[in-house]
Amino acid sequence: MADNTPAGSTTDGAIQVGGPRQPIDARVSAPASYDVADFPVPHGREEEWRFTPLERLRGLHDGSAAEKADGAGVKVEVTAPEGVTVETVGRDDSRLGKAGKPVDRVAAQAFSSFEKATVVSIPKDTRLTEPVRVAVHGEGGVSFAHALVEIGAFSEAVVVIDHTGDATLAANIEYVLGDGAKLTVVSVQDWADTAVHAAQQTALVGRDASFKSVIVTFGGDLVRLHPRVVYGGPGGEAELFGLYFTDNGQHQEHRLFVDHDTPHCRSNVVFKGALQGKDAHAVWIGDVLIRAAAEGTDTYELNRNLVLTDGARVDSVPNLEIETGEIVGAGHASATGRFDDEQLFYLMARGIPADEARRLVVRGFFAELVQQIGIPDVEERLIDKIEAELKASVA
Repeated sequence: MADNTPAGSTTDGAIQVGGPRQPIDARVSAPASYDVADFPVPHGREEEWRFTPLERLRGLHDGSAAEKADGAGVKVEVTAPEGVTVETVGRDDSRLGKAGKPVDRVAAQAFSSFEKATVVSIPKDTRLTEPVRVAVHGEGGVSFAHALVEIGAFSEAVVVIDHTGDATLAANIEYVLGDGAKLTVVSVQDWADTAVHAAQQTALVGRDASFKSVIVTFGGDLVRLHPRVVYGGPGGEAELFGLYFTDNGQHQEHRLFVDHDTPHCRSNVVFKGALQGKDAHAVWIGDVLIRAAAEGTDTYELNRNLVLTDGARVDSVPNLEIETGEIVGAGHASATGRFDDEQLFYLMARGIPADEARRLVVRGFFAELVQQIGIPDVEERLIDKIEAELKASVA
């Protein structure tokens, strides 16, 4: 199934719009490699690149950015509770790549070009009461980065990765979960308006482990994130939540892939976005593959988009491919629409000013996702950011 829903319309997994799509398994069978030479330079007509304005990647896709990298483009600081090990390692560290190889040229370039990787290790049978905080601050220039978060069996932890400042950054982030582990990752893209950020985020979920990802994207000229989930044993669960607010001229692209290749695993995907301003462009691709061996799978993915002004564009493409009939459930849905005038009228009829009513509707739209974060200071900051975006649109 595939979908490319225009503004103001809805699909619930039974409609194919916008012509044929490349099957998910064809994209999966494409080579995954650490070697940049194994990936041709994209030209924009490939399925995985057709929505991305390549000229705005500043050479991350064709190798020219690597010639400008000086290793000083971003500064990484990790604040971790007692018991957590934080290391800086070289590319020869055997733990790197455990979650999976790069699947496109930018990710391969990032792996080939980073100088040092950050490794955060949480030992088994550990329950952290405070989050691990990773601050990634751009200081200009071109950078390539790699990070690994490894959580031992039956441990529980929350990791917050906060991107700020200005940079041209390509990165790979790995999350490796031991059996029975529970890991929540909150990734915030609060870049300056001129930043470019492309990253592959891969989670390897162990037997009976639970992985929750909350991706929040506000800033940047171009942000292209590729979250991926693979399962290392039966009983694994993955929840992928996302919130994005796309403003004037911004391109924000989230391309998800959940690979159900193991029996009796579950996944749930919910992404919501709001757009405003001329040439604001949001892209959401949700690929879920249930392989023949993955009996007992239960999966669902949902994307909702709220267009606040004229001039904004949304491309939403949920894809679900099923190779076995022995599943618990599978489905997807996507909807894009204008601001709900009825809700606005309802609030204004009760004496609420138009600007305040507008903020209440948008806050309600995002509320369930903000609550998934579970960290008060981060939630408050994101609500303030939403408020600031809305005030800017009114002004």
